[in-house]
Formats: sequence, structure tokens, C-alpha cells
Amino acid sequence: MVNIDVLLKQRHDELPKLIETCKQYMKHERETLEQVMLARSGVSEALGKSDVAGLGQAETKMRQGLINLFAVAEAYPDLKADKSFQNLQKRISELENNIADRREYYNESVNSNNVRIEQFPDILIARFFNFKDFDLLEFEESEVADINVKNMFG
Repeated sequence: MVNIDVLLKQRHDELPKLIETCKQYMKHERETLEQVMLARSGVSEALGKSDVAGLGQAETKMRQGLINLFAVAEAYPDLKADKSFQNLQKRISELENNIADRREYYNESVNSNNVRIEQFPDILIARFFNFKDFDLLEFEESEVADINVKNMFG
């Protein structure tokens, strides 16, 4: 989970820059900006509590908030043309891809651990040392589905 933590922290640090850039252009889109900031807080809270289930829910809200933010940005040609916005959007998109990769690796590792501690002879050691299974980092169906932003404007 450490690799995911690093990427989530990096994205967490980039979001205020993106919001500030957007605020300059999106005077009437306060609700969309607040949704992203609330989701950001939810991710931080879940990480602080090491709440894997809560992190999955918060990540779903975060991704939906970012999708909404980028969709709303389409209505602001000056914002879309802003180099700072373009760089931040690219950086956050790269972080999202890296988070997805790490999430997949984490879940593979959790599955491997959970299967091994139930198999003989590993089960003997697992029970002796009180090893427990881990929760998968799960997301809602909408989170794992590909999203075509162009369809949102059609």
C-alpha cells in the first residue's frame, strides 16, 4: 500500500493547484470545485485511518469529481488553453494511471497472501503467528469502467 500512498499524496498535493487555476476561470462552478476538494479530504481521512474500504469509496468520489471538473472545463476555452491547467491536467491524469497500476498490484498481492495463509503448510505458520487476511482495495463499477468524456458533450 506504500506505493499507492505516495501517488495519492502526490495527487493530493497537485489538486489545490488545479483548483486554484480553475477558480480563476470558473467563477460560477463553485459546486464542482467543492466536490473535488471534499473528495480530496475523504481520501486523506481514509489514508490516515488505514481504512481500505473507505479509501475505495473516497477514490470513487475523487475520480467522479475530477471527471466532472474536466468536463466543466470544456466549457471554458480560456481555461482549456491555459498552460498551467494543461500541465496540471496531464500530471493528474498520469497519477491516476499510476494509481490504477499500483491498485492492481496491491490487489494481486493481497489475493496471493490471502490464498497462501489458507493453504497447507503455510496455514500452520499463519495461525501460529496470527496472520490475518487483508482487504482488497475495491471500487464501484463506475470507478473501473472506461469513461468517454466526449460522450458527455454529445
